[in-house]
Amino acid sequence: MQTSNDSITSRRTQFICFTVALGGLLFGFDTAVISGALQPLKTQFSFDATMEGWLVSSGLVGCILGVLITGMLSDRIGRKKTILIAGWTFLLSAIGCAVAPSATILIISRMLGGIGVGMASMISPMYIAEFAPAASRGRMVAYYQLAITIGILLAYLSNALLAHFNMGFTPEEIWRPMFFVMAIPSVAFLFLLVKIPESPRWLVSKGRIKEASDIMHTVRTPELADKEIRDIEKASTANPQNASAPQSISLSSPQMRIPLLIGILLAVFQQFSGINAIIYYGPSIFEAAGMDSSNALLSQVIIGSVNLFSTIIAIKWVDQIGRKKLLSIGLTGIVISLILCGVLFYTNSTQGPWLLILMLVFICCFAFSLGPITWIIINEIFPGAVRVKAVALCTLMLWIAVWMVGQFVPWLLEKAGPAMMFWIFAIFSLCNFFFSWKVVKETSGKTLEEMEEVFVAPH
Repeated sequence: MQTSNDSITSRRTQFICFTVALGGLLFGFDTAVISGALQPLKTQFSFDATMEGWLVSSGLVGCILGVLITGMLSDRIGRKKTILIAGWTFLLSAIGCAVAPSATILIISRMLGGIGVGMASMISPMYIAEFAPAASRGRMVAYYQLAITIGILLAYLSNALLAHFNMGFTPEEIWRPMFFVMAIPSVAFLFLLVKIPESPRWLVSKGRIKEASDIMHTVRTPELADKEIRDIEKASTANPQNASAPQSISLSSPQMRIPLLIGILLAVFQQFSGINAIIYYGPSIFEAAGMDSSNALLSQVIIGSVNLFSTIIAIKWVDQIGRKKLLSIGLTGIVISLILCGVLFYTNSTQGPWLLILMLVFICCFAFSLGPITWIIINEIFPGAVRVKAVALCTLMLWIAVWMVGQFVPWLLEKAGPAMMFWIFAIFSLCNFFFSWKVVKETSGKTLEEMEEVFVAPH
């Protein structure tokens, strides 16, 4: 039975993790808002397929820069200050996009938003993983993915409402309020961040043991707090920057090869499943299937809703049945649905309800498996001494993969057709299935310090 103090510390932990996870909401909104703004932007600025791809992928170039910045900042100035910087970039991007007088200013503002997305994608789940108790770490990191899905759904809803009611804007200019809406959650995010503490694990790494212990005692029972601080201190002696450390671990250490392989390939395979092709280009795909633009936007809202509610499955089960089992179940559904979507386009049978049904199956399977579990595993398999560098590398590879998808999907749709595009994504997802089955190790229920015994024990 949970005591009153246990309940207070649990609520405090939940509040902290929920607040930081809101970085995922801004991530999701920024990622998805372009789907509704793309058509009016193409009309206003006369974009061809190459410029369309650049408009989308310019934000992704910003993501790559954001990851690189975060890798340098978060160990120097702390997790909390880095998250605050990310929040400000979201706000400035929303305003910049909304008032952009030219395509050049718009693309620069999109790139600034991308920097915020890149920063949030790395630092938010890492902070949550460092703060959450081992028994519920998977669920709490999955809050970040849940926030991404909420952001995506909010973007779809606001796009659809603005497109319908227009709010006094011409059809060519409706993209401006679509971007400006993101300023609202950005302000809320910045306000809530003031109330969260610094990561105790970062404080220990800087020798600020008393501050770390005080914070840990606000989110754990006294016994658990003392034990966790001792474990973190012990693990920190392996820091390669510590001259007295009994052993040094770096990214080039032989024992880091397997965790780096797992982290990088899961990150790349997540994006090569085609998830962002559907997020970015959903309306274009549905219009290629014969839907008019208003129905295509409505279908995006349905997809966003399924994405949101399916992520709750991961939150409920990821710590109970484990990461690997959910991955296997989800990837099976992803492969089958992608193959069948390709068949529908190949046989010109996209007019009925089956295309939407199969895409909803794909979204559902992604949302309870590959989406959240990739972020969970990346942020829990690396030792504290190299966690920032390793997570930065994996996240960098993820955003390079996202950039490749965003840049080449318009070309694939135009030159190879939707069927081939879906089949290519199915092949990559099948590779991910076998890789996850054979190589990925189960991580549920272990503290971040215990993870070193699983992945980086000396050979």
